[in-house]
Amino acid sequence: MIENKLKILIVTQYFWPENMRINDLVRAFSENGHEVIVLTGWPNYPEGSVYSEFSASPERFKNYFGARIVRVPLVSRGKRSVSLILNYVSFFLSASTLGVFKLRSEKFDAVFVYAVSPIMAAIPAVVLGRIKKVPVFVWVLDLWPETLRAVGVLRQPALLALVGRVVSAIYNRADYLLLQSKGFADNVKQYCTKEISPERLIYFPSWAEDDFSASTPLTSNLLQRDDSVFTIVFAGNLGEAQDFPAILDAAEALKNKVAVRWVIVGDGRMSKWLHEQVTTRNLSNVLLLGRHPLSEMPGVFACADALLVSLKTNDVFEKTIPGKVQAYMASSKPILGMINGEAARVIEESGGGFSCPSGDIQGLVRITLELATTSPAQRETMGRAGRSYYLSHFSKPALMERLEELFRVATLRRTTQ
Repeated sequence: MIENKLKILIVTQYFWPENMRINDLVRAFSENGHEVIVLTGWPNYPEGSVYSEFSASPERFKNYFGARIVRVPLVSRGKRSVSLILNYVSFFLSASTLGVFKLRSEKFDAVFVYAVSPIMAAIPAVVLGRIKKVPVFVWVLDLWPETLRAVGVLRQPALLALVGRVVSAIYNRADYLLLQSKGFADNVKQYCTKEISPERLIYFPSWAEDDFSASTPLTSNLLQRDDSVFTIVFAGNLGEAQDFPAILDAAEALKNKVAVRWVIVGDGRMSKWLHEQVTTRNLSNVLLLGRHPLSEMPGVFACADALLVSLKTNDVFEKTIPGKVQAYMASSKPILGMINGEAARVIEESGGGFSCPSGDIQGLVRITLELATTSPAQRETMGRAGRSYYLSHFSKPALMERLEELFRVATLRRTTQ
């Protein structure tokens, strides 16, 4: 047990058994001797329905490596835009009322928000921060309302403006805004109604889960290593933003030209479409493995020759570094990126892979052929370069230490005011 332990409230719509990076943060702080409570909802991401194992035995999911989990009900995200919006709204309403009630007797040193979409998940944190008189940290991982416009969830200017006002209210009431990408700064600042001090706006990137830093050889029950083909693995959410039409077009273009197999691991709103297209187009070189626990991914990555990241092009996504980029780098595997902006810069700057512009099918074909025809030794060198860059810029221990220090400084500042 450490001296001067902190009591931290984590507010997140998504949490274990859902595969999310916030799980890793909670575990790290709990194992470092801090008292952690997680306020979250019923697990239903990305499939859209509440996990059957949770429904059958919710008491099994009340503790995570010593952290206590407080759950509130929500509307499952489903497969339609309407149900997704209801999912967003139901969580922040439920967490802001029932969640606050459940935590009424608790005291905290800091409140931390895992602010992927939806940003409204930060509302109960702001409410609790005011009630408990403790600093609130919002880890900004998506840009709202810009992301809603970019993915087509909302198009009406009036509704986007309304969401913008909600974002402004959250940012102005949070004590600290942690930005996963340096490119977020200008967007965030425009929603702050007054000048935001530098110590409140902090660059805080993502890291890779510990599973991806294993030093021992790994195998997988999901995928077998096959040296006769060049294996590309995509792992993560299967959504519209990942531009799977372009990926399948590239796979089809290479089908009879070179021995390449495309392995897609994950689930999401595009899953059904992908299965239909792979069957209709007879893409025998594309394997759809479905969703699997995070713990299975290092073994799958070990069977790959390259790891794929892709995002559609727009001004929002160009400022984002998808979390899988760090996981890929930590795995010491070359990266193929069909992506623009910050992520492309990191891939090229690290020397850990090749990138082409978002949506550039021929570009993806070109860099795939280029990497597939390099020697295994060259690919190993690229993988090591990516991991070296990861350790220099995204080291989890360094980031956890920095966040703890931010919590302590903010707590001390509150007590001396």
